[in-house]
Amino acid sequence: MEAPPATNPGAAPSAARGAPGADRIDLMQTFVRIVEAGSLSRAAAQLQTTQPTVSRRLQTLEQLLGVRLLQRSTHAMKLTEDGERCYERARELVADWARFEADVRGVGHAPSGTLRVVVPHAFGQEVLVGPLASFLRQYPEVSVEWLLHDRTPDFIAEAIDCAIHVGEVHEPGLVAVRLAEVPRAVIAAPSLFDGKPLPRRPQDLEDLPWLALRTFYRNEIVLQNLQTQARHGLTFAPRMSTDSLYALHAAARLGLGVAVGSSWIFAEDIASGRLLHLLPQWQADPLPIYLVYPQARFYPAKLRLFADAMRQAIPTAGMIQRRRVPRERGTGRMPQARR
Repeated sequence: MEAPPATNPGAAPSAARGAPGADRIDLMQTFVRIVEAGSLSRAAAQLQTTQPTVSRRLQTLEQLLGVRLLQRSTHAMKLTEDGERCYERARELVADWARFEADVRGVGHAPSGTLRVVVPHAFGQEVLVGPLASFLRQYPEVSVEWLLHDRTPDFIAEAIDCAIHVGEVHEPGLVAVRLAEVPRAVIAAPSLFDGKPLPRRPQDLEDLPWLALRTFYRNEIVLQNLQTQARHGLTFAPRMSTDSLYALHAAARLGLGVAVGSSWIFAEDIASGRLLHLLPQWQADPLPIYLVYPQARFYPAKLRLFADAMRQAIPTAGMIQRRRVPRERGTGRMPQARR
């Protein structure tokens, strides 16, 4: 990419010098996105524009400020010393502008724009599409990119607004609001036993073939008695391991082994007899469900309202247990969270 023309720091070009304030905010927003995305092409994709447009905005900002912000080559991009200072200030100014805009418009202003949300495959397809549809009907000016991944995303590089995450959150620098817990059941197909007695104690499970859900357990798991609170650890060498709850479910139905997974996905098969709920008085620790998003000084209305909708939509009847989270009223802040 060609370098921007040399500039005189004391005399910005007339076109840049006369740029309206809104254009300057747009230029700073683009610069911040370039830095956080790591490249002009990724920034262009996240801003839903073209790379030449992003490059042109960057050059205009450099001309306006009279400094070089980025050192660019074919394979790398690096902030200059001036760029480092500009990035920190630009981030603050962009956040302040968003807060100012929200204050002027008032809390009654209808949210708009695109919300990028990452959700687990099974949970995002089976449980949350209904609540998502209700949210979109309630806020017709908001669109949602519903991205299915069984991992915590790189929020900045991928321009993700928030994620629904099953399991503990270990990544630093994130806000994690605990919404609910998912009970887990020990299950197997009747064909696995072929007329033999069913297990009566946790240790009876160790000699059976096992299926592992690598996201949460691989070759060992602890079960707890719901009445006595006694705990018993099991170790095994799984015949099959997977990172997909759907694949685990299918393999269990085919009689390949014992599995532990979210109770809600097995409920219909247990009710019909296609799967057996083994040792129902024993279960693995329930999995927490979190709403996760990057820590920031300002949260747009579309994100705050989506968080409210998902917190209310978590099912409570038998399969998922709600965890009540206090809300700060009248502040426009997100729910209190573990940081």
